[in-house]
Amino acid sequence: MTDPNTGLLALALEAARRAGDFLRDGRPADLAVAATKTSAIDVVTEMDIASEKMITGFLADRRPEDGFLGEEGASTEGTSGVKWIIDPLDGTVNYLYGRPAWAVSIAAERDGVTVVGVVHAPMRGETCRAVLGGGAHLDDTPVQVNTAPSLDRALVGTGFGYLADRKAHQAAVAARIIPEVRDIRRGGSAAIDLCDVATGRLDAYYERGLNPWDYAAGELIAREAGALTGGRPGAPASTELAVAAPPGLFEPLQERLEAYGAWHDGTLA
Repeated sequence: MTDPNTGLLALALEAARRAGDFLRDGRPADLAVAATKTSAIDVVTEMDIASEKMITGFLADRRPEDGFLGEEGASTEGTSGVKWIIDPLDGTVNYLYGRPAWAVSIAAERDGVTVVGVVHAPMRGETCRAVLGGGAHLDDTPVQVNTAPSLDRALVGTGFGYLADRKAHQAAVAARIIPEVRDIRRGGSAAIDLCDVATGRLDAYYERGLNPWDYAAGELIAREAGALTGGRPGAPASTELAVAAPPGLFEPLQERLEAYGAWHDGTLA
């Protein structure tokens, strides 16, 4: 019998492709030049909103009983048990400045469980995807996380929020982590960072302050590639903290993040 989630995957892939083409082809060539101007930021906001409308419209036409949760305000419960969790442009600052690390992220939940994840990065020419229980793929190639290195050999990705106090605390946590790992990378797109864990381009990733649309698709992709994912010890990934790493690296990294207070915005532990 056909897995019903494969149909959701096909829709997510097509919706992400359409939105990615729109964002790539519709971006003004001179946007980076005006990146510090309000008018340029307005253009990015308009593209973000239009991308979400394109995605939700496409999916609603084909599955009108589904629910939606999107970064730009889409919020309906639906009646089918399926909810789409959408980040129509993850990595907006990268997009504004003409950097390639931005993506369209679409996940599907069935009865509260994430069953499909798609992260489409047009400027990379790549799409990561996963179906629950079906493994993770980069385009059509199966992918798997790296074998866990020791913490001091781990390349770790992270991100920083927009609020000054939170950013200062996150920088202080990173300063504690850096001497204990190989190095830290800051890509600017949580969805892509989680896929980079899945494909072995990063050994691990953590961040505070993410929303469900930031990590829903990427977390499933990382898990299906063999990563452990979570938040604080014993808790799932959440706005408080999201962590992804292979078994053997996840545990010591999570322990240090807990000890250093990576899950709050106050003073260092």
